[in-house]
Amino acid sequence: MPFSKIIGSGSALPSNIVSNDVLSQQLAAKGIETSDEWIVSRTGIKQRYIAADDVKTSDLAFEAAQKAIADSGIDAAEIDLIILATSTPDYIFPSTACLVQSKLGIAGAAAFDVQAVCSGFVYALTTADSYIRAGNAKCALVIGAETFSRIIDWNDRGTCVLFGDGAGAFVLKASDEPGILATQLNADGSLHTILHTAGGVQHGQVVGDPFLRMDGQAVFKTAVTSLEASALSVCAKAGIAPETIDWFVPHQANVRIINSLGRKLGLDEDRIVVTVDKHANTSAASVPLAFDAARKDGRIQAGQKVLLQGVGGGFTWGSVLVQI
Repeated sequence: MPFSKIIGSGSALPSNIVSNDVLSQQLAAKGIETSDEWIVSRTGIKQRYIAADDVKTSDLAFEAAQKAIADSGIDAAEIDLIILATSTPDYIFPSTACLVQSKLGIAGAAAFDVQAVCSGFVYALTTADSYIRAGNAKCALVIGAETFSRIIDWNDRGTCVLFGDGAGAFVLKASDEPGILATQLNADGSLHTILHTAGGVQHGQVVGDPFLRMDGQAVFKTAVTSLEASALSVCAKAGIAPETIDWFVPHQANVRIINSLGRKLGLDEDRIVVTVDKHANTSAASVPLAFDAARKDGRIQAGQKVLLQGVGGGFTWGSVLVQI
């Protein structure tokens, strides 16, 4: 079996940066009290990027895809698989992956969306790896893209300070050299109520609650326990010790979760990529955004082993161990 090798990455962020101070002022106008100190102390978040009303999830995904393709040095026509992870698609259907395919000006490649919320990119990456290793694809474009600001209740202080918009993308190619070494995906649907958006469309009307709702304490406890077990499992599959990982790129939800996981895995803070302070929680986009930032600034280099992790609504979680 061939390996699936990451040969390019790219990212995209909206132009509108909203600092904690600005957000605090906006919320104060609604009678909701918060502050930069309150947000940073609980989450590590200092700012987030919010998409303008005319910017769609597919627009951010397309920009990230273009940058990843350029970074890889391939012709877009070589792509024979597109998997896009999102919980905020442009339409009910067609898939946002098909819309990105159209914007790229290519046709024929399989294209579909994956919906696993904040674990979405890890799920999509694992799926693309399986296609390549089975010989069903040779070159895959994997994207995580979100406009989560559209499903946030801006009157709910407990969630509205946490999220932002953005997109990240990888290009994977079949290779004889080691690439993705092992993957681990899990879910527990009985926990769906601790993080969900329960709205839907029926007969042309929105039914149910269209906003994101979260039990923060339950998510924290479940995330730390699940991700520790997942990391140990994926390392065991690859035959390596967790402490030998060069870089840990976790889902960027909360710096407390990230630091807790790092300690449990025996990883120093200087081997953990943290972008939650700049991006906030961008759901399926958070892992590729963080990876691309660390790769482009020279921290992540060829030959290194990197652990990618996601955790989110469903309840879903998973890990991908990759050699760059």
